[in-house]
Amino acid sequence: MRIRTERPDDHPAVDALHVAVFAGDPRITPLVADLRSRPANLPPRGYVATDDAGAVVGHVLLSAGRLDAPARLVDVHVLSPLGVRPDHQRQGIGTVLVAHAVSEADRAGVPLLFLEGDPGYYRERGFAPAGPLGFRSPSLRIPEPAFQVVRLAAYEPWMTGTLVYSEPFWARDCVGLR
Repeated sequence: MRIRTERPDDHPAVDALHVAVFAGDPRITPLVADLRSRPANLPPRGYVATDDAGAVVGHVLLSAGRLDAPARLVDVHVLSPLGVRPDHQRQGIGTVLVAHAVSEADRAGVPLLFLEGDPGYYRERGFAPAGPLGFRSPSLRIPEPAFQVVRLAAYEPWMTGTLVYSEPFWARDCVGLR
């Protein structure tokens, strides 16, 4: 397995992967396309895992969000979606993709990386419940345990407040676990 930056010629394989992973949820593929093309202070960062033949077997996307902190807005990343082809799951590919995404966000100087997801899965990969750390969820539809964060090297203690998702999450109704 190899992890690399997503390229435009990967998009069809990534789309097919997310269709398989999210049981044909028609919102996910357009959400990913919208997040890739959305102008933002932090450009989106997509990463793929490929097998020995070069086929895309996993994908993770970091997109722009904002933290509405008392002092000012802070540009942050949101990890969503993460997907591994069903025939390649339970082989550690998701874990490697998450670790790579966290490392790349940190290397880019992003102070915080948020997500909504399974606490049992993501806490083992370095994420912590966001609420007790001073962060408010962008939506009441996100269960409190699912709202998680990693504080990265550029984080400063004054950076607390409400996460604001970018418009594609709202336009595609992709807020809150289902």
